[in-house]
Amino acid sequence: MSKKPDMRKFRRSSTSRSTIKKNDMTLSLSEMFERFMLFKETEGLTKRTLDDYYTHYNYLMDYIGEDLVAEQLNLDLFRGYIGFMLHDKESSPVTANVRIRTIRAFLRYCFIEGWIEDPIHERFKPVRTKEDTLESFTPNEIKLLLNAIDDTTYKGFRDKVIVYVLLDTMVRCSELIKIKRENVDLKAGTIQLEPHETKSKRARIVPLSSKTLRLLKEYIGITEAFEAEHLFLTFEGTQLSDRTIRCNLRDWGDLAGISNKRVSPHTFRHTGALFYILNGGDPFSLQKILGHSDMSMVRKYIQMTDTDVKRQHNVFSPISRVFSKVN
Repeated sequence: MSKKPDMRKFRRSSTSRSTIKKNDMTLSLSEMFERFMLFKETEGLTKRTLDDYYTHYNYLMDYIGEDLVAEQLNLDLFRGYIGFMLHDKESSPVTANVRIRTIRAFLRYCFIEGWIEDPIHERFKPVRTKEDTLESFTPNEIKLLLNAIDDTTYKGFRDKVIVYVLLDTMVRCSELIKIKRENVDLKAGTIQLEPHETKSKRARIVPLSSKTLRLLKEYIGITEAFEAEHLFLTFEGTQLSDRTIRCNLRDWGDLAGISNKRVSPHTFRHTGALFYILNGGDPFSLQKILGHSDMSMVRKYIQMTDTDVKRQHNVFSPISRVFSKVN
């Protein structure tokens, strides 16, 4: 049996930042970013998330206009970029913060690896935003949208089913397009989301209501002749894309006259979460359906209007408990 090392005698070698090699400090911004992305790939992130990293980095490069070396990076550069997004491009604080977080993660990695000397990422932060308000549809708006869809056509009926599934299961659009026919259990009334197809990398089962099940069963029968692996398909029987779904929903929303809200898959996710709570569902089962590990995200999804709160209070008021006939 090998002798175990005596960790009491362990001494960690000193690697102060003054010993950083000069050639590491002359890495270009693009070279550092490519190394950063190789690292992110090992974290098992989805292709869409990785693509988003590249998109956000390209916005930064469009602002800079050239590929700098590590020693040229400084705080003023990134503060200027934030100002450019907010004032020149008039990006919303929410949009700017998504890009800022990506850049800060990148710079943090560069600092840890010793490619830059200063912890620039610690000296600028996401900008202040108003209290998060996630849009939701009203029941009437959903009815308007469904009535605007011509379900006598294949595209219309497919999109109608998609609306039902989005609202009922509260899945993300990226998860929706990856659902396979074999993932749908019509008898159990559920859809199995595979771990490698979800944002959290965890498998989960989402339930379906009887009305959604009836429509989904009909749609599955219509598309059976395609002999395709995926559930939602184009006219040619190929996998439907995220972009096509978003564009179609936006078009149906325009036709329905819904102009004050963004008709998107994520709005259906917010709406489904809110309706779930208003109908008496508990936040813990909702958390499992949404696929969130953090309850704080669930709280953001179920923000209620003053009218919603008043309606809930009328039903669940503590005073009504005191004076109820059954105590």
